[in-house]
Amino acid sequence: MKNDKLDIIYEDKSILVVNKKAHLLTVSTNNEKEKTLFHQVLMYEKRKNKNNKIFIVHRLDKDTSGLVIFAKNEKIKYKLQNNWDKETKRGYVAVVHGITKDKEVIKSYLMETKTLLVYSTNDSKNGKLAITEYEQLKHNNKFSLLKIKIKTGRKNQIRVHLNDIGNSIVGDKKYSEKKFDPLRRLCLHANYLEIIHPVTNKKVIFETAIPKEFLEIVK
Repeated sequence: MKNDKLDIIYEDKSILVVNKKAHLLTVSTNNEKEKTLFHQVLMYEKRKNKNNKIFIVHRLDKDTSGLVIFAKNEKIKYKLQNNWDKETKRGYVAVVHGITKDKEVIKSYLMETKTLLVYSTNDSKNGKLAITEYEQLKHNNKFSLLKIKIKTGRKNQIRVHLNDIGNSIVGDKKYSEKKFDPLRRLCLHANYLEIIHPVTNKKVIFETAIPKEFLEIVK
């Protein structure tokens, strides 16, 4: 795996932040062990020192691109994970079908079927609370570009919530009935990550630009 395939946003002695491509697993599955972001980052570290290790802190869906943080030792991993919901802020951009409201907060309880499909429910006892906020940045007569903040980090949360309001994400083959896929990818990108650095205890912000293809499609 070549170095140039890894888009490193930030690196120091304790953490590594990488901009993941769409169509790439964050970690391995039963069917795929090596074509993953984790494997790429591990090989990158091993080339520097064969004894180096890497630890996953959080994940993105295979089809979602964007910022993923790795820890360089287990202590750092657990420190980040233990404070994740309390201290971490995550932002996304997405292109969705239709014209949305200017702003909206979507709340529901999420559950998962045996076939791993997540859905919204009013069942507060068995479902997990999910809160998604968005602000419309731009639109044309077919699509809207959204800036999204998540207050909770549930599986497929953004995809389910946007589909619930009738504005499914362009290229979402799992939750959208609309199969139009002009960019041949899910138009969801994790472009903002704010953490408390596990060593310095200072707030650190990592950010990427909105993908050019997202801007093109809403011209």
